[in-house]
Amino acid sequence: MRVLAALSGGVDSSVMAALLLDEGHEVVGATMKLWGGESDSGCCSVSDVEDARRSAAQLGIDHHVFNFSDEFDEYVVNPYVASYANGRTPNPCIECNRRLKFDVLLRRADMLGFDAVATGHHARVHVMADGSKRIARGHDSKKDQSYVLYPVTSSDLERVLLPIGEMTKDRVRSMAAELGLRTAPKPDSQDVCFITKSDGREAFLAARTELHQARVVDSDGVVVGAVDAIEMVTIGQRRGLNLAGGSEPRFVTDVDVSTSTVTIGTRRDLMTDVLVLDQIVWAAEAVTGQVMVQCSAHGTAEAALITDAAGPSDGSVTLRWMEPHRRVAPGQSVVMYQLVGGRELGEPPAATEVVVGGGIAR
Repeated sequence: MRVLAALSGGVDSSVMAALLLDEGHEVVGATMKLWGGESDSGCCSVSDVEDARRSAAQLGIDHHVFNFSDEFDEYVVNPYVASYANGRTPNPCIECNRRLKFDVLLRRADMLGFDAVATGHHARVHVMADGSKRIARGHDSKKDQSYVLYPVTSSDLERVLLPIGEMTKDRVRSMAAELGLRTAPKPDSQDVCFITKSDGREAFLAARTELHQARVVDSDGVVVGAVDAIEMVTIGQRRGLNLAGGSEPRFVTDVDVSTSTVTIGTRRDLMTDVLVLDQIVWAAEAVTGQVMVQCSAHGTAEAALITDAAGPSDGSVTLRWMEPHRRVAPGQSVVMYQLVGGRELGEPPAATEVVVGGGIAR
């Protein structure tokens, strides 16, 4: 098989390419040049492109750099800024996967005659009983990245490979060391690639949109304080609200940019039993019934029930939590999982948690 290996300059993608070579595939490395500005997060920087190039050279494979910076600005950076300006909390890494890695890059691979695209994500491709494919959680639960891959559909997975999904991170690093890859000790990238640690999110947004002061009110509408930038406030936030001491912790329960109002309340006020999702993407067919729901990249999945017809005409789904749950910030990605049975050759039956869909919290 002729495979285009997406090399980010990290250890996971380097080992991914090595595994593909061991399996006998014809492998060509490709690095996407996405962010043209300053970066210190260990992702998308000039040094990452160089690390990818050198890893490819060590593995003896060709390496190309694709400049997708215009698409990155259009589909990731600009919507990120617009979301915060509208009081929402976006997940740019998911949009990068949706719009770049598993759209623009896939189309480029098709144009160049590749059979598949491979990435170094810690997730697996699970084959269902009917032969269709789903994203499944990676073997290393601490590094699982299935959450950020929810927009990848069953049809996309026909030409996507995730070779390290069955490996632990420790094994990935030890294999990189055995191969003498320069990326073996490289730390993981954890942050948004275009937000620098030195300047932070507020400086990034302030350079691209106007930030506005807002009043802070309690659940009765009484003004109790103010914030310098409502665009920096998110649901569930407790710190940075400039509030006088109270008898119990207070959290942000609502952000209304149109009226420049931040509402706070107690932990009890922060809880809800309903969550509405928009822009639903189903892995294949729509599902009904109970699902496990994850609301952040490193969060714990919790049980919820789909209470309306899955996939209504307006593209939304309503979930009812089995237990009261903290409010999810509007704009945050929410991913739904279900357990499915499976059997590997020579192994007893096993249950696998697969992505069945996801959407954006309303």
